[in-house]
Amino acid sequence: MNRTLPIASDRGVSRRAFLKFCALTASLLALPPGAAAILADSLARARRLPVVWLSFQECTGCTESLTRSSAPSIERLLFELISLDYSHPLQAAAGAAAEQAREASLAANHGRLLLVVDGSVPTALGGACSTIAGEDNLSLLARCLDAAEAVLAVGTCAAFGGLPAAAPNPTGAMGIAELMAQGLVPRRPLVNLPGCPPIPEAMSAVLAHRVAFGRFPELDAQGRPLAFYGETVHDRCSRRGHYEAGRFAKTFDDAGARAGWCLLELGCKGPTTRNACSTLRWNGVSNPVESGHPCLGCSEAGFWDRGSFYAPLAAPAAAAAEPQARRGAAVYDRNCASCHGSAPGGLATPADEVPALLRSGKVRAHRFSLKDGDMQALLDHLKEAR
Repeated sequence: MNRTLPIASDRGVSRRAFLKFCALTASLLALPPGAAAILADSLARARRLPVVWLSFQECTGCTESLTRSSAPSIERLLFELISLDYSHPLQAAAGAAAEQAREASLAANHGRLLLVVDGSVPTALGGACSTIAGEDNLSLLARCLDAAEAVLAVGTCAAFGGLPAAAPNPTGAMGIAELMAQGLVPRRPLVNLPGCPPIPEAMSAVLAHRVAFGRFPELDAQGRPLAFYGETVHDRCSRRGHYEAGRFAKTFDDAGARAGWCLLELGCKGPTTRNACSTLRWNGVSNPVESGHPCLGCSEAGFWDRGSFYAPLAAPAAAAAEPQARRGAAVYDRNCASCHGSAPGGLATPADEVPALLRSGKVRAHRFSLKDGDMQALLDHLKEAR
């Protein structure tokens, strides 16, 4: 471990910043204890990973996000880990010199370079909707994939089509996975990092993992790293306690909104959106929900076409996103715990008789109504507790 520190210092990275980054990255990726030391040693000695970054139908927000990665900054660490041979926003070269640099990297690093893509790829009108140096995006992507070992789709546009693919999708925009599935470009190992834009540390951590260990972290069925997309925004939301207690803001300026109540009824898509916004925060400070705005669901496929951002989730969607066991516990805590205690196992009434008793109205304290889904969740919770 100590041998890595002079190497890091020689690269202009302080010992404190380097170890902080390694510890943070290991934690974000849910690596086992001791992984930070292994990561530090591997990063300090790893060969720089050749990277070609292609930007298609996009807004540059994903690149802007990556440049805001911390501990240490992108300039001080990531550009020592990767050889960024081509990137529209970040490269110094322009015009013919930039294109020559890309082609030189494709030839010199054939079969071992990492291709990073942000932005969707237009397929309509023979690719005429977007070209780079006279070459349509689809053709350029296919050529670069042919030389790549793997591809990182950064942002919802590259992962799922994003805003350019919203109805009526005049440019025929597609994400990388769909293009591969339709046989329009060569297949390569694919990692999706959706978000509009993705969280900076999610991008830097995945790159660091690839450089240090020669592989990507564990992925879900949609090719997203489980460390960042394994839970919903709702699962770790700072307003979750208000959700459990049934406290919902009705307007953006009512007393509930000012008190930090749940934004579900104002259109929050947190229960159906997988991302790490609730735990990582943006710039280490906050996230949209903490700042008083509902989650837009921007890291999910087709989010732009799912109706108004401010329309509440349909009841079935919200219920399906909530694990049944946790939902039942929440119903019990909200309606029953004040009289019967926090442990439902001691209730005298058999679990199967509870729904009829609650609906009878015979007990004054039981004169509250539960929807069928909440009633079933409560019944399941009571049975499990016994």
